[in-house]
Amino acid sequence: MAENIIRNARIVTADEEFTGTVVLQDGLIQSVDRGDTGVAGAKDWDGDWLMPGLVELHTDNLEKHLSPRPGVLWNAHSAMTVHDAQCAAAGITTVLDSVVIGDLDQGGPRCQTQHTSIAALHQCRDEGLLRIEHLLHLRCELSAPDMLEVFHQYANDPLLSLVSMMDHTPGQRQWRDLKAYRRYSERNGAYSDAEFEATIAQRKADQQAYSGPHRVVIVQACQAHGLTLATHDDTLLADIEQAVLEGVGLSEFPTTIAAAQAARAAGMAIIMGGPNMVKGGSHSGNVSAAELAQLDLLDIFSSDYVPASLLMSAFMLSALDNWTLPKAVRTVTCNPARSIHLNDRGQIATGLRADLLRVRMNRAGMPSVRETWFNGERAY
Repeated sequence: MAENIIRNARIVTADEEFTGTVVLQDGLIQSVDRGDTGVAGAKDWDGDWLMPGLVELHTDNLEKHLSPRPGVLWNAHSAMTVHDAQCAAAGITTVLDSVVIGDLDQGGPRCQTQHTSIAALHQCRDEGLLRIEHLLHLRCELSAPDMLEVFHQYANDPLLSLVSMMDHTPGQRQWRDLKAYRRYSERNGAYSDAEFEATIAQRKADQQAYSGPHRVVIVQACQAHGLTLATHDDTLLADIEQAVLEGVGLSEFPTTIAAAQAARAAGMAIIMGGPNMVKGGSHSGNVSAAELAQLDLLDIFSSDYVPASLLMSAFMLSALDNWTLPKAVRTVTCNPARSIHLNDRGQIATGLRADLLRVRMNRAGMPSVRETWFNGERAY
């Protein structure tokens, strides 16, 4: 692989930013130096930021392409390649494609696409059709009767890098507010009061029957396979206490300050959604990412359902008190990478994989990805 030299770049390392030169060779970062170079053929980045490629642990973006409208299912291979292109354009170089297993809506799009999406992930990787690296994140809906059967089919998948445990039963965690839950659940059609009450009753019955036993099996399986485990929508101190006993390393989208504080005290990494940061709050009425950041209770951003929110969140975060750009960039690069034991990426440092971005602030005051490099080659 030919050597690439990038000069006049505003380099963002793990701890500082400076204008300098980076040399790439054989897919790796060969050197990082302050100052300019006179080497012929060096690429002049005109003072644009050079930062690590973004690492995404939890994105529902693939789902939007698998089911672009209610009742419409799209070809999984087409969905995967378009999702891949969007991630690359957003500066993401490593993405864990989130696949929900266990559908609370029986016959819904998630249960119809869970197998085809994972098959498409493997086939597109094997055929070299993807611009960036895609891995697998299984999101386990604990109260769904069919969840465990599907989990066992993929527990040994070589791409499986993260497992998260969810319980979206209304009346707790994300959906403590039943009015907010009803607004969300009626986005594709209204319920009568009787229908809504019947749905709530069925959800609670399923939780009582399945959530606890399913959780025990998932925890044991992840411990046996050495898989990183996350909880979802932690709300109460009891939620964190249970997660600690289970060896959970990540708290995804805690809904309260108290839960985030308990997660921090327990040494769990705290993940918040990029859209929460960009929009200034949670769509469910839970704690805002900015509020947790101001309390230094935020370690990792996920783009959730908008790939572009990842980079936007990092720059917005850097404007807060006690947050520098390098510290903010860590929330979307090395912090998520290290949380799932990917130690070969996530920083601009000698010997690491040459996944990097060229970023410029546009006239609207938003960071714009001009180039994405994956493994030393242009991906966007």
